[in-house]
Amino acid sequence: MTQQLTLDNSQLDVLGIKVENWGWAEGLANITGRYEADDEQSIFAFINAHNANISMRDNQYRNCIEQAIVLPDGVGVDLATKIASGETFKANLNGTDLIPALMVYFQKPLTVAMIGAEEQTAKRAAEKFKAATPWHNFVLVSDGYFDRDDIPDILAKLKDTKADILLVAMGSPMQEKWVEEYVTIEHAKLVFTVGALFDFVSQRVPRAPDSWRKYRVEWIYRLSLEPRRLWRRYILGNPLFLWHVVRRRFFK
Repeated sequence: MTQQLTLDNSQLDVLGIKVENWGWAEGLANITGRYEADDEQSIFAFINAHNANISMRDNQYRNCIEQAIVLPDGVGVDLATKIASGETFKANLNGTDLIPALMVYFQKPLTVAMIGAEEQTAKRAAEKFKAATPWHNFVLVSDGYFDRDDIPDILAKLKDTKADILLVAMGSPMQEKWVEEYVTIEHAKLVFTVGALFDFVSQRVPRAPDSWRKYRVEWIYRLSLEPRRLWRRYILGNPLFLWHVVRRRFFK
């Protein structure tokens, strides 16, 4: 699906991908403005070092990202733009912080549909969301472990929810490709591909302490919790990302 992006705010380049350079106030205002302004669907994705690496080898995923409204996630993309242009992003608008803040910012009651993660994790995340923002309706449409044959039923259920916002938590690049292929304006006006958000909101996976987050090293904390699953992403992936950034800056 194709979007016409008409945002006036500045953007920064991460490996050729245009990423919105919003502060927190700008970001919340722009997102709610997108909801209120017109009948177009807006799809939001997040870019971090890991996703950027995927985009360098997966053209289908890169096409999905380039059609979305992309927000910065993590210190890696700040480092990339610092090397490329001398600038850094105004804010780290990662989904784990942005989505709960957005739910509070939206005072109008909305229906928020959720797809992804394990069933109990997603149910717990919906309960946590509801406890924090009880004026919204959170609907778990499906966990993230469904067969292709289940997709028509999932889409029909999603359509019946009449969702204002859809959160898809399947991990990259699957979630972006799934949204690109199946999700239209009849399913939700605002769509966010949110990775591990439900794991964090449900507290199945703990967030790093505030001090770690303050110094932008939450990735080290995550690696310490799940070294077998995440070592490739961080130990191999971070240097690869920096190599892509340096090569693009100095050797293209």
